Amino acid sequence: MTDKKPVAALRDVVVLPGSTMYIEIGRQKTLQAVNHAIHGDKQIVMVAQRDAGIEEPEQADLFTVATLAEVKQMISMPEKMTRVVITGIRRVNLEKLYPEDDCFYGEITDREQSGDLSYTLEVIAMVRGLKDLFQVYASETGKISGKLTEEVMEQTDLVQLIDRICASVPIHYQLKQRILEEEDIFSRHEQLSLLLSREIAILRLQKEISEQVKEQVDKNQKEYYLREQIKAIHKELGEEDAVSEADRYAEQLAGLKVPGKVKRKIREELQRFRKMNTNSSESAVIRGYLETLLSFPWKKQSKERLDVAHAAEVLDADHYGLEKVKERVLECLSVRALKPDAASPIICLVGPPGTGKTSIARSVAKALHRKYIRICLGGVRDEAELRGHRRTYVGAMPGRIVAGLKNAGSKNPVILLDEIDKLGSDYKGDPASALLEILDPEQNKHFSDHYMELPVDLSQVMFLCTANSLDPISRPLLDRMEVITLSGYTEPEKFHIAKDHLWEKQKNANGLTKSQISITDKALQTVIRKYTREAGVRGLEKKLAALCRKAAHEIATDTTQKVRISERNLGTYLGKEVYRPNPVLSKPETGVVRGLAWTSVGGDTLEVEAAVLDGTGKLELTGKLGEVMQESAKTALTYVRTQIGGKKDREYFQKHDIHIHVPEGAVPKDGPSAGVTMATALYSALMDVPVRSEVAMTGEISLRGRVLPIGGLKEKLLAAKASGIRMVVIPEENKKDIAEMEQDVLEGLQIEYASRIGQVWKHALVQ
Repeated sequence: MTDKKPVAALRDVVVLPGSTMYIEIGRQKTLQAVNHAIHGDKQIVMVAQRDAGIEEPEQADLFTVATLAEVKQMISMPEKMTRVVITGIRRVNLEKLYPEDDCFYGEITDREQSGDLSYTLEVIAMVRGLKDLFQVYASETGKISGKLTEEVMEQTDLVQLIDRICASVPIHYQLKQRILEEEDIFSRHEQLSLLLSREIAILRLQKEISEQVKEQVDKNQKEYYLREQIKAIHKELGEEDAVSEADRYAEQLAGLKVPGKVKRKIREELQRFRKMNTNSSESAVIRGYLETLLSFPWKKQSKERLDVAHAAEVLDADHYGLEKVKERVLECLSVRALKPDAASPIICLVGPPGTGKTSIARSVAKALHRKYIRICLGGVRDEAELRGHRRTYVGAMPGRIVAGLKNAGSKNPVILLDEIDKLGSDYKGDPASALLEILDPEQNKHFSDHYMELPVDLSQVMFLCTANSLDPISRPLLDRMEVITLSGYTEPEKFHIAKDHLWEKQKNANGLTKSQISITDKALQTVIRKYTREAGVRGLEKKLAALCRKAAHEIATDTTQKVRISERNLGTYLGKEVYRPNPVLSKPETGVVRGLAWTSVGGDTLEVEAAVLDGTGKLELTGKLGEVMQESAKTALTYVRTQIGGKKDREYFQKHDIHIHVPEGAVPKDGPSAGVTMATALYSALMDVPVRSEVAMTGEISLRGRVLPIGGLKEKLLAAKASGIRMVVIPEENKKDIAEMEQDVLEGLQIEYASRIGQVWKHALVQ
């Protein structure tokens, strides 16, 4: 049977049969439909919109299954709203919708219901099951009134029970519409049961989450309350500063980006610190430990500038020469540009004092845009200086490596380990052994500092080491480093360094301008030759500083406007010449040979003198010679005797004493390069053959007359040039060293090679 009734479109609301609802109406068409119903038989079709956002719905926007309801009451509300009280009657199908009298009317038909509703055991079970579920739901939500619960529990009809429960449960209107549309009563029962079970599970989960949140809030409130009590107690004791410090540390920790292991350690120590009396010694230890952990750069690092051309410019501007060092640094930078996570090299610069080993590290840091840390190891005897002290007493502190990283605020600085060959050792440990871990790329990623008690990553640090000599360095430690030898500067190099770097530096240091002081090139060369004797330029810089100081004094106390230093007036400022090169002998002499020696301040020439006199066959050695040179003299004498055995009878050596002397007897002399020189002097004296005065030599001799290779060749050749030597005889095996030398060193020298002592005598003796 088709009927015609006014239609009200609802948003987000579904009216179910048997339920009484309060609905607020604002749309004019819906209000007109309610008015027509009140003035008619009070019946109206309540249908839900498919999309609640549509303001003017058409038939296609409405569901086809609706509820015929009766309007019980209509009340006007503020802001042009109207409240309507309705009660659902039955389900209907909305067949057709058409406008009439400013509202919608619809043709409806009753909706049939399938399913056997006889009072069977199955229906009874369904009714009881729904009641039980609803009772559990009401208990979990706590928002269902007791009256409504009683009404549901008294209901015996399955259809009415489903409609009553569905109307009471606050679920989405789409789900209610699905139940409303379901024809089969058993399917409707199944859907409602599933919805109730899901809602009960959601409510229980919400309750569990709420209890967890409440427990956490209660815990935080308890901690807050206890902390406030502690603050009050500390305030009464006059220790409120400790509480404020702990809070400050907690704030720093909150904003700190550190590994989880470090964060847990800081929290543990912070809890201990809060409970400590500020006057106790342990409180001071924990305070220092916390400040170290909080300020350490666990994840902070400088942003490198991987620009090879820029780095080359910086190194060239700061240092003249040192080509091998610059080349190695640029190679390292090139590798990092291609592979940013590559391990940094560990370079050891070995050379005499004043050759720029320390300053090159600062330039490397500047070129890489990294922080620079210098750690001087000279005289360090305690392993704890590097690895840190254990936190068992007041005054404990981290090692120098960790302290350097902390002060730099970066985990990838350039660290210079200066004077690594001056390390000592005693009962407190061996610092060189601690360096084995620090300088090993395979181990330093998890470096263990006794004070930190946490692994520290040193893999991003670029280590540079300096040493004057490799001999004191242990072999395992030396194996971890890449050694680059810095030989002494040549005279032209010293001149360029003095003119381009040192002179400007000292002028600025002494407050002088270009218009107040000047120095000629010849004066600079004289200072280099006659006032300094060194491989580096440290002594040269001191002399230039003395010139600037005296000039400043002259300008400040006199009316002199400008001081010009030349070769003529240089003695006025620096006094008499300090060094004079050992000049070449004017003519060949018997038993006098010029040898070449390496010293800590560069090369030098030594005259070795040999004399034969009546005696009892003794060998006399003078000139404060060391053990090595004494052994060289004995070896040389033995070899010479084998060579002249047929020219001198046996009794000759029993009736004569041989005396070898090296002048400047107050100066200790030792080294494995005087054997050739002594053998030549002995042969010259015994055979009465003069030695050419313009020849110098270096090399060690074996008992069979082989000439053995030596070191420090560059410094020795520079000393030969300074003395006016024209020919130098060197071991054959040192030819490879000559190939690597600059042309400035070799210019003006005739280099001769010898593998046997006979070849040396061929060049040195006057034939």
